Amino acid sequence: MRSFRIGTRKSDLALWQARFVQRLLEEAHPGMEVELVTMDTEGDKRLEVPLSSVAGKGFFTAEIEERLYGGEIDIAVHSLKDLPTVLPEGLGIGAYCERGDARDAFLGKDGRTFDELPAQARVGTSSLRRTAQLRRLRPDVECVEIRGNLGTRWRKLQEADDMDGIVLAAAGVVRLGWQERITQFFDPLTVLSAPGQGVVAVESLTERADVREALAAVNHRPTELAARAERCFLALLGGGCQTPIASFATVEDGAIRLAGSVISLDGTELVHVTETGDDPGQVGERAARRALDAGADAILRATCGAPTDH
Repeated sequence: MRSFRIGTRKSDLALWQARFVQRLLEEAHPGMEVELVTMDTEGDKRLEVPLSSVAGKGFFTAEIEERLYGGEIDIAVHSLKDLPTVLPEGLGIGAYCERGDARDAFLGKDGRTFDELPAQARVGTSSLRRTAQLRRLRPDVECVEIRGNLGTRWRKLQEADDMDGIVLAAAGVVRLGWQERITQFFDPLTVLSAPGQGVVAVESLTERADVREALAAVNHRPTELAARAERCFLALLGGGCQTPIASFATVEDGAIRLAGSVISLDGTELVHVTETGDDPGQVGERAARRALDAGADAILRATCGAPTDH
């Protein structure tokens, strides 16, 4: 096909991601015309809603997916961590773009690192996963809910007299050219990232063979393997409930190494597992079952209110 319409949110980061995919497609398919179609999602409009209350529900993707179904766009570009582990019927991920920095980053006021924060400091984050892991590192630190795009969160930090820093995905900060605002990167095995963090995903209708063929040229296979293992781990542990679940995989010579954690909301209980293999689904499943056997089931029951099915 010779033209593409990309659906994207309007935030600076979303537009960066869409233009990134636009450039990849144009380089892979010389002469192809690629157009951006911008739109707002429920997540962009309802800033009062805590993200933890809508985990796994397509809060940032549903409106864009409706345009896919309606044929108004050919593909949708997302941060993979915003996509539910189970996609709506007829939709699939056609390309996993090469992963950026998967770490979490701390942006401290007055140049302070997280380690340098005074007792009882207040840190802004919208993520239960980050909150739980930060509580394990520093039980004295108070994590407070902060919503909005990256620019909005940075502004809120600067305007707030009672906030000492914010935690964001490093990939987004770097993509916007804000590297100098980062005062500390968290070790990815100390503060484990969200499944798919740092990955730009391209979603399309599974019935559009022409689209999926074009997207194959921009897919990064090692990123795909790692992301699929991470998302399988999340899905099997109940990715829609309000439980801090983290996973991060690396791929070397086709071998997948996955680290996964399930953490209680207060950060006092942690189940951490590792698994290796060459099939992402099997690696994710084995890691999830090992986590359940090691006590993750009790953490999930306490936070989700019901036993898991595994």
